[in-house]
Amino acid sequence: MVDKIEEINDAGLSQKMKGFWLRALSAVELDNHEYAVSLCQAILKECPGFLDGRKLARKCATYEGGIDKGKKTSAMTAFLGSGGGFSAAKVRSTIKSDPESALPMLEVELSKDPYNPQMNELLFESAMRLNMLETAAFGLETVRTGAPSNTKLLHKLADHYLARDMPSKSVGVYNDIIARDPTDMDAQKGSKDASARASMKKAKKDESDEYTLQKKDEVEAVDLQQDDVQGMTREQMRNRLSKLMDEYTADQNNLPLVKKIAALYEEMGYAPDSYVFYSWAHELSDNDISLKNKASLMKKKMEDEEFRAVEREAKANPDDEAIQAKYTKAKDERLDKAVAECQTRVDANPTDPSLRFDLGFAMSEKGEYSDAIPHLQQASRNPHIRTRSLLLLAQTFKAKSMFDLAIKQLVDALEDLHTMDDVKKQILYEKGLIHVEMEDKAKALESFKEIYEVDYGYRDVAKKVESSYGA
Repeated sequence: MVDKIEEINDAGLSQKMKGFWLRALSAVELDNHEYAVSLCQAILKECPGFLDGRKLARKCATYEGGIDKGKKTSAMTAFLGSGGGFSAAKVRSTIKSDPESALPMLEVELSKDPYNPQMNELLFESAMRLNMLETAAFGLETVRTGAPSNTKLLHKLADHYLARDMPSKSVGVYNDIIARDPTDMDAQKGSKDASARASMKKAKKDESDEYTLQKKDEVEAVDLQQDDVQGMTREQMRNRLSKLMDEYTADQNNLPLVKKIAALYEEMGYAPDSYVFYSWAHELSDNDISLKNKASLMKKKMEDEEFRAVEREAKANPDDEAIQAKYTKAKDERLDKAVAECQTRVDANPTDPSLRFDLGFAMSEKGEYSDAIPHLQQASRNPHIRTRSLLLLAQTFKAKSMFDLAIKQLVDALEDLHTMDDVKKQILYEKGLIHVEMEDKAKALESFKEIYEVDYGYRDVAKKVESSYGA
């Protein structure tokens, strides 16, 4: 057990962990959030002070399955396993004896429910015992974002900032509390006191080098705010782009500038332009893998947009043989390319189950069901992607009319699911459809009824169930 853990950035990671970190960033770019979480957890076991890894894990947990902020990520729970968790009492007991050992336990629980106030408070307590002040603040800031009604913990966060002589941040927290509960007199007083401290702190600044440095930081902060395009209107983004392009004309080898332009084009939805600038940034950066991945992602988006245009044209002209032939050719080429790219990634890293799943999926989409099966079977051995691997494997067996094997995969998947979430409903529905194919109406009805009992409006289960009663 240690009394203090140094908080580090990616420069402080070992070479092996830097490799893990780059893979995690790449996984995020490919929307493989559950794999990114598992990589972050591996890094944090060796480097618990790597706050960026903790932040990325939490961000991925909130994205998985499109779950709204503040809600439990049921899809993530399915991938990470709903059983075998750690109770708050067990974590709290571990914190008292060995706070460092409690951190991996907390990551497991927060990967399932990232905004859980109790677990984030325990992260705060554990981090404070290890003098990880930024990590401690992050735990409570997560509550501030995802569970802002928990004003008790927001008060604790405000006190934490005051203790670190950060009164301006404390004011922001108190104001959040007041916005939610104007009758909170402690927050009213805290905001006034913290504002006074912030004013006094600012008043002590003079024209010394320290003050000059602060002004420089403020200017840079404003510039960074301008580069945060997510809050901009389209007109503001166009104006910002015009300014950046003027700068680019004067210096086309300015890497930070090229990255800003690429990111702005990405936010505006201009994938072809974004691809060009991310590719140029990659060349300027001396092979920065994250920029290479960004360029690849933009290229894929560009190709997706081109394909969707052809697809829309085909739907609008169903009787035009030339257009239909063009669509069929584009679709075949798209599937061939997807399989080839996935195969290349598997050849480079044959033990990665996530890559095996991607290859199996691409082969299944192309209709190469027999080739897809061994890859999906390997992917199903990994608990993080077991559920969706079994589901796709079942659909693959179904396509080959091997209905009994398809049902077996779905039964195995259901054994791992303990709550009736969207994942379980999808598997039950698929199971019902396969029983229909097998002409086993009784078992098909059993599957549909399980969904009907909890979600009347799911797809067409109401019609299927009620029609069996002659309703």
